[in-house]
Amino acid sequence: GWPKEPYNDFSGYYREQTDAEKASALNTKDNTDTTIDNNHTVRELRYLLDAYKTTDNPEYLAGAIMGIDYLFLAQYDNGGWPQYYPDSSGYRHQITFNDNAMVNVMNLMWDITKGLNNTDSIDTSYIDKAMIAFNKGIEVILQTQNIVNGKKTAWCAQHDEITLLAATARSYELPSNSGSESVGIVRTLMLVEQPSAQIIQAVTDAVTWFQEVKILDIATQNTGSDVIVVSSPGNVIWARFYDLDTNLPFFCGRDGVKKDTLAEIELERRTGYSWYGNWPKNLIGSEYTSWKNKHGL
Repeated sequence: GWPKEPYNDFSGYYREQTDAEKASALNTKDNTDTTIDNNHTVRELRYLLDAYKTTDNPEYLAGAIMGIDYLFLAQYDNGGWPQYYPDSSGYRHQITFNDNAMVNVMNLMWDITKGLNNTDSIDTSYIDKAMIAFNKGIEVILQTQNIVNGKKTAWCAQHDEITLLAATARSYELPSNSGSESVGIVRTLMLVEQPSAQIIQAVTDAVTWFQEVKILDIATQNTGSDVIVVSSPGNVIWARFYDLDTNLPFFCGRDGVKKDTLAEIELERRTGYSWYGNWPKNLIGSEYTSWKNKHGL
């Protein structure tokens, strides 16, 4: 796998490496900070597959295959993927939906099963392995869907890999329902070509939850020095985090204490995190309608 550094924004892959960068890469190859966070490992091996398509350099394909093998190795028996592997310190061992980490891996597995997005160069023996990994991921998604007041709702950004319950990651990322990460999870469920009754119910319940928790008539405004909530008649928005007992939005600073409003947390967190967004808008509209029509629902 690959680490986040030194190119967390991937910019370093667009140019030739310096001698110092090459030396640093070679000296850190035994590090265990390999991760699927921020699209890493998946993005790197997709770069390699693309490069192989244009150059036929077998080393690029071999590197991509090693990345895929790593992802197979990192998957838990229950189907989840940790944020990091093999480093299990802190919260790195948790099943991680945050920033679409696990969803990115599952989309790659899906592509392999269909030969999409340059994966047709991969040996066909990987098709069955990728399908097994994808299906196991679907199973753990179904098992981790949160229940609030007796109803299936959505997912937390991270779940304990043993209990499968919503879990805490960073101090401001508490157990919750995510108005952001849950969108990618539902889209992954909707990839399944012959969805079971359980998958259909999971998608339906999640879309219902998105409808129930949408927030009307406000928006966020970046003033240049702060992020504030302003009146915006007719606007529809969702919060990043919803309380698992009340279904109400909450906000949290580095002190780990829930707050009712964005204005109550410190400036650094107000401006340094995505607390509101329109993430589910297309999903619960045209995408959900098309999915229901496709399956005669």
